[in-house]
Amino acid sequence: MSTTQSERLRELLEPLVTSQGLDLEEIAVDSVGRKRVLRVVVDSDTGADLDQIADVSRALSAKLDETDAMGAGEYTLEVGTPGAERSLTEHRHYVRATGRLVRFQLAEGGELVARILEADDDGLDLEVPGVKGRKATTRRLGFPDIEKARVQVEFNRKDQDVKDEKEEEA
Repeated sequence: MSTTQSERLRELLEPLVTSQGLDLEEIAVDSVGRKRVLRVVVDSDTGADLDQIADVSRALSAKLDETDAMGAGEYTLEVGTPGAERSLTEHRHYVRATGRLVRFQLAEGGELVARILEADDDGLDLEVPGVKGRKATTRRLGFPDIEKARVQVEFNRKDQDVKDEKEEEA
């Protein structure tokens, strides 16, 4: 897909997504056999539920049908959220991942797995889990020090454990 088409699609679709209270995170057009698939990824600070996804999908479909933004030929529209192991690329992604465990690829080389405690304009306050019975430590990481970052799937998330403990106390 050319950059021009991508920019046109973003300009066309972003106002519709924003009007639904969501952020347009990604647009991708892929060829699947003879058909094309337009994948639109949306999110918000509070997440996106199925009703919001359905509403956005209908609005985008109607807008695409009334324009020639996708050109001639058939295509399938898929609207979804970033998923469990999302990449963090924007400041808002880090804010939304507060409390989550993240794997960082560091600009200086190496890896770090830590929980985001707080995100500000300059970087992150992290909790680095202790190893072999040691206590967790805190660390500051500036955005320029981050090459890549991806949320990790946790089956027993720390914030869930705290929530469970509070419910038991009540």
